[in-house]
Formats: sequence, C-alpha cells, structure tokens
Amino acid sequence: MSKVLDDLVALLSLEQIEENLFRGVSQDLGFRQLFGGQVIGQCVSAASKTVDDARHVHSLHGYFLRPGDATLPVVYQVERVRDGGSFSTRRVTAVQKGQPIFTCSASFQYDEEGFSHQLTMPDVPGPEALQSETELAREVAALIPERMRERMTSDKPIEIRPVTRINPFAPQPGEPIKHVWFRADGNLPDEPSLHKYLLAYASDFNLLTTSMLPHGVSVFQKFMQVASLDHSLWFHSDLRMDDWLLYSMDSPWAGNARGFSRASIFNRAGKLVASVSQEGLIRQREDWK
Repeated sequence: MSKVLDDLVALLSLEQIEENLFRGVSQDLGFRQLFGGQVIGQCVSAASKTVDDARHVHSLHGYFLRPGDATLPVVYQVERVRDGGSFSTRRVTAVQKGQPIFTCSASFQYDEEGFSHQLTMPDVPGPEALQSETELAREVAALIPERMRERMTSDKPIEIRPVTRINPFAPQPGEPIKHVWFRADGNLPDEPSLHKYLLAYASDFNLLTTSMLPHGVSVFQKFMQVASLDHSLWFHSDLRMDDWLLYSMDSPWAGNARGFSRASIFNRAGKLVASVSQEGLIRQREDWK
C-alpha cells in the first residue's frame, strides 16, 4: 500500500477506549470542516466492532448535525439496539467537544440466499485513458484556494477519475448526471469489512455536487454555502476497493436550498455492489461579499 493509503486504513481502524466506545483520529483535507466521509467510514468501523463477525453491514442511514473539527479526534458511542435472529441494529453517535456531530443507524445481516436482480451498469469509457482528479487539479493549481491547494494536488489514498471533465472554476449548466471511476491507491488485505469502511469513506466524494450541475455553480464560488445534511448507504455484496469501481450519480431534484443526489456503484464486471443517496445544502449566500 502507499503511505497515504496506509494512513487512511489506520484512520478507519479506531481505538477502543471502553465497551461500546471508540476513538478515531482526524485528517484535514483542506475543507472548512471535517470531511463527512471520514465520519461515515469510522461509524461503520465502530458499529462493526460490536457485531458478530458472521453478520455484515448492509445499510447505514445518518445525519450530519454539526460541522466537525479536522484538528481533533472523534469519539464514537455505539448503542447495541438489537440482535435478532437474522439482523443486528446499531446506533452510533460521533462526538466532538461534548456535542454530537453525526448520528446514524446501521444494520447487519447474515449471508443468505434469495431473489436477485439489479440495474445494468451504464456504458461509459473505462478508467484507463482518463485523468485523475489529482492530475486535473495540478493543471489548474494556481486557481485553487491556497488553504486547499496542497491537499488537492498531492497524492491521494483514493484515486478518482472523472468520466466527464468539469471545470469547477468556470462551471456551465448541464445535465445532473455524473460518472467517476475510483479505487484505493494500492493493494489491500482480504478483509471484506475494511473494503466496506473504505467505500463508506469514498462515497461522500462527488455526490452532493451532482445536484449543482444544472445550475452552473460549484463549491469554489464564494457565494455558495455547501454542506452534506444526511447520507444513506446500502451494501449489496462484498467488494474490492483496490480494483476500479464506477460511481454512477444523478440528481432528480433540488429545491428549498437543498439538493438530492443518488448513485449506484458497480465493479468492473458490472455487478451492482452498493447504492447511495444524500441530501445537502446548496445555498446561495447573500452575505458573501
């Protein structure tokens, strides 16, 4: 694994400090607040540590309550809501400075046989000939705000390759549809739970901004206030984060200063491995000048 991927795996591992109580370090990605994907991934990790290994996480539904501080660790309180014959339910609260910043419920299930069907993967160009977001950022480094420049142009633990190139510094209105390929930058151990933690982490990239595409605005415009409000994630099967996955996103609605986005995640063979949805704040500030 690369150094940055090693660091991310360590970030999601968590320290157990008491029964049902865990602590995770934070990373600063250059945003104004803690990256939501970190909290989502660490919540899945914390909940998983309280469930029988034979039960695997299949869904998570959470709400972002307060901006997190990227300079401080996060404490995760896990409530063992129920262990039934087939399913286990956990409630996780992420805490900083004595206040909850994120809360979620996660469900776990034994593997079993049942009916099966899925959507067909979209026909889009493969990742091999595409540039990564990091390479694209290096081409316009002078335009990136200084506080974010180093982070955006440095090596990343998750490599993301957009299918369609969009200039965030000169956005133009377009269809609310986006496809990106992504994978971990290095080989990972055969630990299915780790690959799910990493997918949970990566699922917060690109999704919310899909709802901004029809309006020709971006997070780099000072008059925009953008933040994730909630996040739902369904795992349909085991997956490999060290092989390419297609993140196929669309936004069917925006209104009342909120944008709603949803997505399907496919592996290279076309298997649907996860689904995601998110609503976020996409507010035009009147006091930005």
